[in-house]
Amino acid sequence: MRQIINFNSKWAFSKNANNPPSEMPQLWDFVNLPHTWNNIDGQDGNNDYYRGRCFYAKKFAKTVLPESEMYFLEINGANSSAEVYLNGEKITEHDGGYSTWRVDMTKYLLSDNLLVIAVDNSPNDLVYPQMADFTFYGGLYRDVNVICVSESHFDLEYFGGPGIKITPTVKGNNAIVEVEVYIKNKRDSQSLYYVLKDRVGNIVGEADHTNTKTTFEIENVHLWNGKKDPYLYTAEVFLYENQQALDKVSAKFGCRSFKIDSEKGFFLNGKEYPLRGVSRHQDRWEKGNALRPEHHEEDIDLIMEAGANTVRLAHYQHDQYFYNLCDEKGLIVWAEIPYISHHLPEGNANTVSQMKELVTQNYNHPSICFWGLSNEITMKNAENADILENHRILNDLCHKMDYTRLTTVAAVSHCPMNSEYLKIPDLVCYNHYFGWYGGDTSMNGPWFDEFHRKHPDIPIGCSEYGCEALNWHTSTPTQGDYTEEYQAYYHEELIQQLFPRKYIWATYVWNMFDFGADARNEGGENGQNHKGLVTFDRKYKKDAFYAYKAWLSDEPFIHICGKRYVERAENKVKITVYSNLPEVELFLNGKSFDKKTSENHFFKFEIPNIGETEIVASAGIYTDKSIIRKVDAFNEKYRLKEKNAVLNWFDITEKEGFLSLNDKISDILATSEGKALLGQVFSEFIDKNESLGGFEITKDMMKMLGGFTFLRFSGMVGMMGINFTKEKLLEINTQLNKISKA
Repeated sequence: MRQIINFNSKWAFSKNANNPPSEMPQLWDFVNLPHTWNNIDGQDGNNDYYRGRCFYAKKFAKTVLPESEMYFLEINGANSSAEVYLNGEKITEHDGGYSTWRVDMTKYLLSDNLLVIAVDNSPNDLVYPQMADFTFYGGLYRDVNVICVSESHFDLEYFGGPGIKITPTVKGNNAIVEVEVYIKNKRDSQSLYYVLKDRVGNIVGEADHTNTKTTFEIENVHLWNGKKDPYLYTAEVFLYENQQALDKVSAKFGCRSFKIDSEKGFFLNGKEYPLRGVSRHQDRWEKGNALRPEHHEEDIDLIMEAGANTVRLAHYQHDQYFYNLCDEKGLIVWAEIPYISHHLPEGNANTVSQMKELVTQNYNHPSICFWGLSNEITMKNAENADILENHRILNDLCHKMDYTRLTTVAAVSHCPMNSEYLKIPDLVCYNHYFGWYGGDTSMNGPWFDEFHRKHPDIPIGCSEYGCEALNWHTSTPTQGDYTEEYQAYYHEELIQQLFPRKYIWATYVWNMFDFGADARNEGGENGQNHKGLVTFDRKYKKDAFYAYKAWLSDEPFIHICGKRYVERAENKVKITVYSNLPEVELFLNGKSFDKKTSENHFFKFEIPNIGETEIVASAGIYTDKSIIRKVDAFNEKYRLKEKNAVLNWFDITEKEGFLSLNDKISDILATSEGKALLGQVFSEFIDKNESLGGFEITKDMMKMLGGFTFLRFSGMVGMMGINFTKEKLLEINTQLNKISKA
């Protein structure tokens, strides 16, 4: 029988070596896996994190492995390209940083062995992703194992898959379950024993024959029914010879049906099941993407607490452990490959190989209902012929490999509604940030209504929406201010616009957690995207987190917003309370102040601000408390200040009636002189770097970003290859100071 030996401990690591070592290095650093070399520099801003080729080396004796006929090295995540050397010989290479892959190392093993893995996250034109708003952490950041098997074994090399493929189809009260296995070196004398078990281990089906595919019928099947009842069965298959078990594979599976109606949205097991959820990036503060099981468990617990019933696992294949947790918790999953932002003409083959790995490795997960083909890939050109053809290839590939699931894309906001690109997948989603990157919050719902009116037969969803918030605060929240108060307002508005529209088949907050984006210098904490409902370290749930809990969770609770905003200058203070309970009573310094009911779960109060006030919100047995304190003037500690900023807002010279860097891009573009100036500024960068990292400063992009001040915008464009110096910004400000506001 197969045995799996974990190889995570004691690897020598070097950033400085040029070639794989011929003997075990003594002066390299020693690390344990999972490991990334970008856990610090990939999160501190300036887009200067190390992207290059690094080496891991491990010495081991063959005797540490159990005696076996064959030995496979299993690598569950090496970002983004890797080469494996054993005893000086290169035995394989792999492109794609987020999937599992294996290599047969049997014939290369000696009594004493030196295993070297070169991992490379350097920029290139072949392997995705290369341009995106997140850090591409390099390293062996998931488990490395050695799998010991007999010569005849369930296939370990077929796109890194599990060797077993389970296809349940619900038929009335029963389910037809097809089980197929892939075997290497099978002999005529060998047979297969199939067994299906329910959750507690009772056998519900078994078969004993030589066929590599068999079918069962489960009568009165117990459905996998999302969060309500995520019931899982188990399939086990044994490979026998002369009554001896040579190998075994097993997988959990669920029996469920789903469909999407362009008017009524998502249906699970024949019943309406509106998908309202979040997106997730896998990284963490000071850990990067080198996560352990407890990190995945904490993440899914927080997602469940928020009440989400679906999760978009962006923008790449996530750890198998997390997909397993989604199966067990009943979350509906959108899984995708990192075909993102900038189309690489030489990278089409890599999108195909990554998609084959994604589908093969994740086919058995009942939680997965959608395969994502791409994200914002039409950023530069929505009608590029090569992009369209590559999507047709990917779409056909998904349907050929898996006829049970649907395909989708996440379209960039300015992608035209009539784009040919949108006609390729089964479903369509858009990433919209009206109210953050441009426009205002009121534009979101009407945009979807317009799309639905124009294309009533195309299911439409919202794959991203969100805005950034840090520990900045204000009583007058404004688009682009990075305050927790504006983020809460934004999500209140988006919830009320998106959730009641039944035809929107899914909505995904961007993002559940703050995440590493080293190209960003903004918000006062460089190197991160701060759109999360929870902070990067998972220690603080922002107020907006509770807005979703109020709408989506059945767990009774009450939450007072603005706890970190204690000192207030105004005489009357607006207090917002979120709860999924029908009535909230507010107490000030122990005395009842007011009671309110709310149909939208958002309870609004206005209270006097005198001295220090203890606020207690109560709903039945549930309470929450906070404190405010009267001060004479606004406390500047609550106002955004950039960390290591080229310039801060208060460094900018402003002239009354004239423009400055502190004005919104949309306001600058509203003047002919301002429009000409911005055109000149960006033409300089285009002349220096024609591709701008794959982006073009187009009219649609500037419209999308119009809600930001020019100063805010200047801190966001590192990933476009644009880096403003202090001198350049001051020069631009001087010219803006000469232009009258419209």
